[in-house]
Amino acid sequence: MTKMVSLGRQFNLYWSGQAVSNIGDRITIFVVPTVMIFALHSSALEVGIVAMAQYLGIPLIGPIAGVLVDRLDKRLTMLACDLIRLVAVLVVPVAYWLDALSTPLLFACVAVISGATIFFNVGALVAVPAAMESDKLVRAYARLEGTRSVSEVAGPSIAAGLYSALGVAALLVDAASYLVSAVCFRTMRPWGVKTIQEGSVWSRLTLGFRLNWADPVLRRVCVAAITLNSGGPIFVTVLPILAYRGLGLSVGVYGAAMSVAAVGAVLGAIVAPKIAERLGTGRTMAWALLLHCLVGLGVLAAPTLPAGPVIAATMGCYGFFMSCINVCSAPTRQSRMSAENQGVMHAAFRTLTWGVIPLAAVVGGIAVDLLTEPLGVLNAARWTMAGGTILAAFSFVSAIRVQPLLDDARRATTTQAPVQLAESAT
Repeated sequence: MTKMVSLGRQFNLYWSGQAVSNIGDRITIFVVPTVMIFALHSSALEVGIVAMAQYLGIPLIGPIAGVLVDRLDKRLTMLACDLIRLVAVLVVPVAYWLDALSTPLLFACVAVISGATIFFNVGALVAVPAAMESDKLVRAYARLEGTRSVSEVAGPSIAAGLYSALGVAALLVDAASYLVSAVCFRTMRPWGVKTIQEGSVWSRLTLGFRLNWADPVLRRVCVAAITLNSGGPIFVTVLPILAYRGLGLSVGVYGAAMSVAAVGAVLGAIVAPKIAERLGTGRTMAWALLLHCLVGLGVLAAPTLPAGPVIAATMGCYGFFMSCINVCSAPTRQSRMSAENQGVMHAAFRTLTWGVIPLAAVVGGIAVDLLTEPLGVLNAARWTMAGGTILAAFSFVSAIRVQPLLDDARRATTTQAPVQLAESAT
């Protein structure tokens, strides 16, 4: 049995908080559309609109988030984001008990959670390299990805059980998870304190976009991610509609299917570092992008084959390759950027690549609504999801050139070193 490499107390505190919070996140992601479909009897378009709110803040406040996070105490910023999300999650069950829950209120709560999460995620991308040595970054991201994947395994089953027993009160668990995460950040020793940056807010803001576009590796990763996020969210948004309304699955069966499916994501997080060592991070990311998208076509096998196993198998492969993408993407991008510009680079990257997700989510809901009358809800959902995943597969075209660029940069660095040594010796 391989001994787990210690990454230090700082990282372990961060990791523990995120592990608990990830479970809570999965509960909310599962419960919100379930409540909308079964309790509020929402349409596919309304489900898509609330799904859009999860990402709407990215194009609106994403650019400024990186600039502000660079100028703030990162640890305290992330702690504050946890507390804001805690309050926003609590509003949903309270409103339900007061018979005041509606689609607009859900939209508002999800939007607030999204806004706080944007600031949190920018800080998180700075937090990981701040908490450990650079040679341990891939292992750290693999461990975080593994934990996220484990939460995906346990989360849907836990959410289905909690929803069956407690209804909307299951969201209280997510609220508690944000409190645990906040306590972990409070316990960590100070890191990532605010720094003085030269230039105006506007110059720092635009710098992030320029850096992502000027660097050939970052540019190709951006284009690949934009393409992926133009189709992938269509697939994910429509999935619960397909499961509940098209295939008639119960909450329990759907939750179990999603938990079984997420085992693939755990395996992906475990083996991704080994695959990347053999093939390179860029090449691993490119092929994972293509396969991640193409396996989504597996949903077309239902209802010819049993729906629960079809969703489990399809999403298991889907999650496996998504883990490979996530493990390779962040280290690849961070290797191209100096520490003082990490915040604005990551914020601009998220704005560019996640800014298309709200539109994609709404398009998924609209497409199902428009196609339901001529095709029926089952076929409307199936073909909408197939179209989204085929569109996302074109991300491979841009990503396949990343590894040669990384290899060229490595060779250039290797050849420059002997020249510099020779010059210093003369």
